[in-house]
Amino acid sequence: MTDQSLRRVDELLTELVEQVETARAMPMSSSCVLPRERILDMLDELREVLPPEMDEARRILASRDSLLHEAYGEASTAREKANEQAAAIIGEAEGRAVELVHDAEVQAYQIVEQGKVEHATLVSATTIHQSAARSAAELREHTDQQVRDLQQAAEDYSDALRTEADRYAADTRVDAERYATKLISDSEEYADRTLYEMAVTLSRAASTAEQGRIALAQRRRDGVPGGDVYDAAAAADGDEPGEEPSPEATEDAETADERVSA
Repeated sequence: MTDQSLRRVDELLTELVEQVETARAMPMSSSCVLPRERILDMLDELREVLPPEMDEARRILASRDSLLHEAYGEASTAREKANEQAAAIIGEAEGRAVELVHDAEVQAYQIVEQGKVEHATLVSATTIHQSAARSAAELREHTDQQVRDLQQAAEDYSDALRTEADRYAADTRVDAERYATKLISDSEEYADRTLYEMAVTLSRAASTAEQGRIALAQRRRDGVPGGDVYDAAAAADGDEPGEEPSPEATEDAETADERVSA
């Protein structure tokens, strides 16, 4: 709230108090007659001078749920993407393992068949057959080991992706909640500061109105039929109209201001 807005609020409150103080009293009653249109105009202007940031603070508080929802959505999307990548890698690894096994079986079959042919044509068929069988067994063992390594690597990569996705989701959720908490704290701090300023201004206006009421009561007790309200208020404080306030009155006013500020 700017200094100009505060001054305008103070001017409007002062004018409202003056309207009440100078209003024509109703006979045989403590009520008075006020200009309705002027009072309503001043109240409308007072509403317009109030800071628009209060509505902005309400909108920020209302957007907290949408921010959290958006963070949860991003985390879910990241997790789904990680699962899809892991499934694709596992599928590719399994396909590669099937191809390796198939190639190994084909090679083993070819070696065995070649050994059979050589066994039929050579005298040392037994040695050749044993060599082919040993080579086929070694090839199969090597192929099985490659398949196991590929499957383990695919599982490790899938676990790493899931861990990273969960960490990213947790970090995103924490950041969103921290940001929402900061927005709420800033909004509440601004609202508290604004309400404090308004409370100080209204307290000062109430003090001014109370001094006017005291002055009116003093004027009635003194039997003054008319005159300036300021002069009556000055008379109630013990000062003559047009003179400087007494030190006691100045000290009382400062004490009242200190109480309002406290």
